[in-house]
Amino acid sequence: MSDTDLLKPAYFRLPVDREAVAQNWSGRGYSCHDFVDPPGRAWLDFLHDCNEVLTVIEGRLELEVKGRRVVVSPGDEVFIPKGASHSVFNVHDGTTVWLYGYD
Repeated sequence: MSDTDLLKPAYFRLPVDREAVAQNWSGRGYSCHDFVDPPGRAWLDFLHDCNEVLTVIEGRLELEVKGRRVVVSPGDEVFIPKGASHSVFNVHDGTTVWLYGYD
C-alpha cells in the first residue's frame, strides 16, 4: 500500500462541513461518526472486518496503517482497508475533532 492509496490530501473543502462529509460517505456506502481526542491520545493496533475512511475537522492526526505513517490535516481523507492493522495518534497541541466511517 502506497501513501497515495492511503491518503487523499485536501479531499474535503475547508472549513470541513460534517454534513457534506456524511453525504459524500453515504453516497459511497460509508457511515459517519464523530470523535474528539485530547492532546497525546493514541489508539493502538486496531483491526476491522470492514473498510474505514477518516477525515479531520480540526487539529491533526498521525496514522500508521500496515506500517506506513501519514499525517492527516483538516480536509484530508484516509482509507484504511479491512483487516489492516492501524493506530491513530493525536499529534496536535490541542483537541482534534475527526470523523470516521465504515462500509
